[in-house]
Amino acid sequence: MPQLIKTKEMRPPVVVFKMEWFSPLFCVALLALLSTHSPSYHGARALESDSALARELLESASDSEFSGWLKTVRRRIHEYPELSFEEWRTSQLIRSELDSLGIEYVWPVAETGVVATIGSGAQPWFALRADMDALPMQELVEWEHKSKIDGKMHSCGHDAHVTMLLGAAKLLQKNRDKLKGTVKLIFQPGEEGHAGAYYMIKEGALDGVQAIFGLHVDPMIPIGTVSSRVGPMLAGSGRFTVVIQGKGGHAASPHKTRDPIPVLSMAILALQHIVSRETDPLEPRVISIGFVQGGEALNVIPETVTFGGTFRFVNAESYAYLKQRIKEVIETQAAVHHCTAMVDFMEESLRPYPPTINHPTMYDHAKRVGENLLGKQGVRNDPMIMGAEDFSFYAEKVPAAFFMIGAKNKTMTSAKGLHSPHFVIDEGVLSVGASLHAAVAMAYLEDHAK
Repeated sequence: MPQLIKTKEMRPPVVVFKMEWFSPLFCVALLALLSTHSPSYHGARALESDSALARELLESASDSEFSGWLKTVRRRIHEYPELSFEEWRTSQLIRSELDSLGIEYVWPVAETGVVATIGSGAQPWFALRADMDALPMQELVEWEHKSKIDGKMHSCGHDAHVTMLLGAAKLLQKNRDKLKGTVKLIFQPGEEGHAGAYYMIKEGALDGVQAIFGLHVDPMIPIGTVSSRVGPMLAGSGRFTVVIQGKGGHAASPHKTRDPIPVLSMAILALQHIVSRETDPLEPRVISIGFVQGGEALNVIPETVTFGGTFRFVNAESYAYLKQRIKEVIETQAAVHHCTAMVDFMEESLRPYPPTINHPTMYDHAKRVGENLLGKQGVRNDPMIMGAEDFSFYAEKVPAAFFMIGAKNKTMTSAKGLHSPHFVIDEGVLSVGASLHAAVAMAYLEDHAK
């Protein structure tokens, strides 16, 4: 037995242990017991659990029956592309699939949107989002499931986004008894320039949600990889159109006219100086002109000309400055040539997009889950690009993470980028995206359950 020794100062008894009392087996057992109560032990067990869950979800989504269903859904959507806020057929397909899975949803939200819920209905609430709309362009890819609607195409991969989220819905519903909270599935209209996310939020799609995750296919990076970065990932965007009013007349008598064409030419050149000569070269900003329309006859000076474009920025101050200077430069050039100019930033009809900013905590969470699913080599840290996404509206409201997911097959020697009439994806991305969506959501609920 341990000896009790009283000191001269009559302090409380001190227990003295002699090492010969402990057998090697007892020491090993004691160390094991202590290690199971350490934070590092529980962290390792959590990572091991997350990894096992991610692998299980990916195996389920890669099953031939499951992946075959994903391909069928994606091809049905691809054949009948619909433009912003016209996604009636796509919305119906989504609701039909949710009905077959026994998942509750609210519809319509922002005209054609659908918001489904899976789980206990209790906090925490986590959201996953997919956009539904196509683009007004003719598909030039010749394959069995080519767009059947002339002048419309899913050339930005939103058909794949919807499919991956439906796949996640199926995985989450199968594992609903394991959910430590509630997952919202946001099927959103009108991402392509029409700020559908803004209207979904306005109609309550994000109510109660603590964080959100989104994916976008990237045909330029290999399948089995994802990429993102902490902080600013995508730029904000604004748009503008300009009408320059002059006085038309015969091209042989320009002195009797107020020619708007030189105004247009000088204004476009002057706009380029805003970025190159007025702003910090270390702060990303872009002004690009996308269209110009003038007269129709070779010997007639037109009454008016129009042009328009986009500008990109990374913060609210840059947005305000670029907007002010675009207006000033164009109106000043018009006045110099005795013309007038009307500049329209279309902020109500085509609401400007804020920058997409990944919250550090959410980014780290999604990165960890991605590494569990795809390995560390499968998660890339890529630089910011000046494209824009209305996922940014969600990121303004709650902690958010937005990742690009690889859709390029190694055998594709001539992969085309987003918004190309030759856009194609490797449909294997559907299983990866569905399992990643589900794993990110389930791991978040597990980490934040009370």
